[in-house]
Amino acid sequence: MSKLHELEDVLNACSTYLTNPESIEIIKNAYYFMEEKHKDQYRKSGEPYKYHLIEVAYILTSFNVGPTTIAAGFLHDTVEDTDTTLEEIEEKFGEDVAFLVNGVTKISKLSKGSYEDYQAENHRKIFIAMAKDLRVIIIKLADRLHNMRTLSSHRPEKQKIIAKETIEIYAPIAHRLGINSIKSELEDLCLRYTKPDVYNDILEKLDASREELNNVLLEMKDSISEILTENGI
Repeated sequence: MSKLHELEDVLNACSTYLTNPESIEIIKNAYYFMEEKHKDQYRKSGEPYKYHLIEVAYILTSFNVGPTTIAAGFLHDTVEDTDTTLEEIEEKFGEDVAFLVNGVTKISKLSKGSYEDYQAENHRKIFIAMAKDLRVIIIKLADRLHNMRTLSSHRPEKQKIIAKETIEIYAPIAHRLGINSIKSELEDLCLRYTKPDVYNDILEKLDASREELNNVLLEMKDSISEILTENGI
């Protein structure tokens, strides 16, 4: 399992492009509020729920998003999974953060409906229509990416359902938005759970290709070294 990030990691990442102290304060306040609200909740993996929200916020920093988007990343499950109201979010963090949290909450409720009720293309259209702000989509993609990274804690049948939804809905949206890093990782993770034999076969071939490439590079290095030595360089 990869290292779990903490608040400090998020702050270090966003401080490379957010220089206003007020921006950092908004992010910190959102974190502490989230930590309190989710303090008794745990994921299927056994980790405190807050780590999912930290990872979502950390993923968001890689896109140089603003402080309200990172704050909403921390808070995006509070209305759905705790006793927090949208009015409380707006009062404490402002209308913009509340708007983003509300948008992600609506999309999450849509995803929990009967999957068979939607064709993938219609589902994508509804998804985008409901998200009147691109930042809502970015937060939801970050949320889905971390959920896919931790999918191993679910039952095999649940893994396949989530992976199918991801490859048919979330990966195409990431592609259309030009977010290739998320698209590619989602596709790789989906393949791992929907076609594990194909996934493992590709890994083996990649490892073999990598070893072959390393051998070629070593031979080139030796040849260049000989030429340099012969010429007194």
